[in-house]
Amino acid sequence: MTHTSQNIALAIHGGAGNYDKAEQDVQIEHLRSVAERGRTMLLGGVSALDVVEELAVMLEDAGLYVAGKGTGPNSAGEYELDACIMDGASRNVGAVAALKGFKNPVRVARAVMEHTPHVMLAGNGAQTFAALRNCTPVENPLEYYIICGVTRLPHELDTGTIGVVARDNKGRLAAATSTGGLLGKMAGRVGDSPLPGAGCWADERVAISCTGQGEYFIKAATAADISARMAYADTPLPEAAKAALTDMKTQGGYGGVIALGKTGIATMPYTSKGMRRAWIDADGAVRVDV
Repeated sequence: MTHTSQNIALAIHGGAGNYDKAEQDVQIEHLRSVAERGRTMLLGGVSALDVVEELAVMLEDAGLYVAGKGTGPNSAGEYELDACIMDGASRNVGAVAALKGFKNPVRVARAVMEHTPHVMLAGNGAQTFAALRNCTPVENPLEYYIICGVTRLPHELDTGTIGVVARDNKGRLAAATSTGGLLGKMAGRVGDSPLPGAGCWADERVAISCTGQGEYFIKAATAADISARMAYADTPLPEAAKAALTDMKTQGGYGGVIALGKTGIATMPYTSKGMRRAWIDADGAVRVDV
């Protein structure tokens, strides 16, 4: 293993949920290809921030997860998407919530970070901003999105938020999370994914993306809790992630996290039946699991 490959780290997820693992072959192979792309980018010196954005776009475009093209309509029959992207070294962060009419909300979130004085734009404001920044519109939602009707009850729903965390060869950490939220959710519902500290976080210690039932991750401030446990109690990342997830579970929800620290490989605990994930292991190889 080269010195460069020792410095980089990467993990991605395609959502935690109570799905049948035997039906995840297509998603797993796609996650493998996305992770291979990320590994190549990181070995080539691309920044962690650029890597998490590009891989999140690949996951949004796949239509295999509840994010981007795979988003389902809300109770009003509209598609509202959320995303967050965060740079650990600077703590610069951008997010969008309840964004309608545009592909790749993670790109709009990056634009919020770089071209506004704000952290988050929501609803019509996010839509207006995306148009001003010439972000790519969805011309025909009924043709673009995979799911065109609410066909399942809330207790039957899978959760398929996507996320990426990376450490580049300069030691910089970054995270991105993107979701279409719950199928059939109330119009205007916003979960944890676009909220820094709840569903997404990156600082000098750790980069985190969460997936699962967002309301409970918000109540537990799960992503920020992991970093706080590391900072205030000097808790190692694996233990901090597990403890924060346990605290989330006590609120009543299920889900998982992917997290990277300044050293070591990814930590990926989950409390659901499974979590679609891919990562670079200690030998620099890409691994996948559900």
